[in-house]
Amino acid sequence: MAAALAKSRGISQLNHNRTAAWGEGVARKALEDRGYRIRHANWHARWGELDLVAEENGVIVMVEVKTRANLRFGLPEESLTAAKKRRLQRTAWAYLEAEGLLDRDWRIDVIAIERAADGSLARLEHLISAVDADPTL
Repeated sequence: MAAALAKSRGISQLNHNRTAAWGEGVARKALEDRGYRIRHANWHARWGELDLVAEENGVIVMVEVKTRANLRFGLPEESLTAAKKRRLQRTAWAYLEAEGLLDRDWRIDVIAIERAADGSLARLEHLISAVDADPTL
């Protein structure tokens, strides 16, 4: 029984990882198509990860990509908790410091993606400045 549960969790995690990677690829292409220049993908720091870091008209844009293959657990953007927002803010500051960009304008966007059952894109919504840039964190 435990082996079957572990196997199903492994398959579930694999599917989640594939869905997330697919969503990040879709988001990256959407940003590039809109004229954004991608600086980094999956940038890691002590507090977390930035899915994408882009630049638009001189503004540094950290992008959190939320992808859902179904809406059983709600809309993709609804999964962004207060704790996750704090981690994103801290990670954003770490990125800016590490890259010597503390003097630049920046923001944190969210791209919400829904994947259709056939694997195609059902919805992509780009939420600009979705997370406040709180310098007190």
